[in-house]
Amino acid sequence: MNTYCPFCKHHTSHNVKLASKGRARSMAVGNRKHERKLLGHGGKRAGEKTVKKQGKRQKVTLECSQCKKKHERVVGTRTKKKLEVGKEN
Repeated sequence: MNTYCPFCKHHTSHNVKLASKGRARSMAVGNRKHERKLLGHGGKRAGEKTVKKQGKRQKVTLECSQCKKKHERVVGTRTKKKLEVGKEN
């Protein structure tokens, strides 16, 4: 796809790839907090509202064909459908 490269400061052609999650760190604060929450019996409090889940933000990794640098871009907002990256004809 042809888009702006912040490193070259020009519009150049980019290779597009869906960004994937890296391996989770077991000692990250969020993971430690979650593990601590799972301990014990964990009784349910009455009157707690269920939260509607949001769709995830879909990111693409763009690699510049000139300088070979990569940068990410969020496609749209929170999505409901899967993003497909295909070849242009």
